[in-house]
Amino acid sequence: MKITQTIVWVARSALLAASLSVTFGTPANAADAFIPQLINSSTVPGNGDVNPYGVAFVPEHFPGGGIIAAGDVLVSNFNSTLTVPVTGVQGSGTTIVQFRPTGTIAPPGSAVTFFNSSLPGLSTALGVLRGGFVIVGNVPTTDGTVATIGQGALQVIDRHGTLVQTFTDPVFLDGPWDLALDDDGAFAHIFVSNVLNGSVSRLDVEVAPAGLKLLNKTTIAIDYTVTPNAGAVILGPTGLAFDEATNTLYVASTADNAIYAISDAGQRKSPVKRGNLVFADSHLRGPLALRFAPNGDLLAANGDAVNQDPLHPSEIVEFTRWGQFVRESNVDASQGGAFGLDTLSHGGRGFNYAVIDDVTSNLAVYGLPAD
Repeated sequence: MKITQTIVWVARSALLAASLSVTFGTPANAADAFIPQLINSSTVPGNGDVNPYGVAFVPEHFPGGGIIAAGDVLVSNFNSTLTVPVTGVQGSGTTIVQFRPTGTIAPPGSAVTFFNSSLPGLSTALGVLRGGFVIVGNVPTTDGTVATIGQGALQVIDRHGTLVQTFTDPVFLDGPWDLALDDDGAFAHIFVSNVLNGSVSRLDVEVAPAGLKLLNKTTIAIDYTVTPNAGAVILGPTGLAFDEATNTLYVASTADNAIYAISDAGQRKSPVKRGNLVFADSHLRGPLALRFAPNGDLLAANGDAVNQDPLHPSEIVEFTRWGQFVRESNVDASQGGAFGLDTLSHGGRGFNYAVIDDVTSNLAVYGLPAD
């Protein structure tokens, strides 16, 4: 009797173990998960560059065969910790690092370098054309102050991490601080905010297999406030977000603590003074990067250089495109952490929201619903 009971107990235990193995070993439907998709990774590569500014997704349909692919995230570094004789001088970073959200998280000092620039001070002006090229701006300094700030340039890098072209211009590229792309594949508008002369430019380019052919350069907006700043070196027009449906370019003017809109941005032949004021909300605290969310709202990264509030540090703020406040979310408990951000519209599949924490030199990449 005892032997029979033992056999039955063992059999039932084996069946229960098998059942538990199936229950806990088989993944459930990810759509029903409570925990959102989120990956945090360091942006510090082996050379010690810190203070990440720009962040950009590699878009869908990006050409294959390179060292970056659709869905990857690129980050540009503004500072370097290896500057001699002074460490951490602003405007001395030279690296764009790459991160694949489905890959391995990078501990500090091990972020993969996609491109190492001979031009220092890589700014928030970072974007990727689906024709196979990365665009990055730089605003250099030699001592971290506005006294030695340089004009800067736009560099064009192919998908293999090789520099293809460098564009300079004392008017249209006078401190390229951020950019937005209107990308039609074979043709693109590159909108650039210039932090030194307080303007916004449009570069019309043809996208060919070997590089970009510059067709036209136009100043489309002027008169944004520019002022020196100890924490950020300089404040001026920064984040740009283009609405193709209305041909409107939105501009985050940091020193003015306001968001403006430039109408007819893709075809405009002459500049407007700042454009139409969309909003100057109390939730703005020196807005830097500016992007559209997949649901159509505007996201702005508060740099805390203007209207700062220790109870609302390092925030990403969400507004409707008409300026109605929706929500705020902080990326660091200290001020000055929110710099670059980017979104990727692809129907909610995979990772589609990336944000920089400049205090910790970290990148957070989220998979969020499209609407």
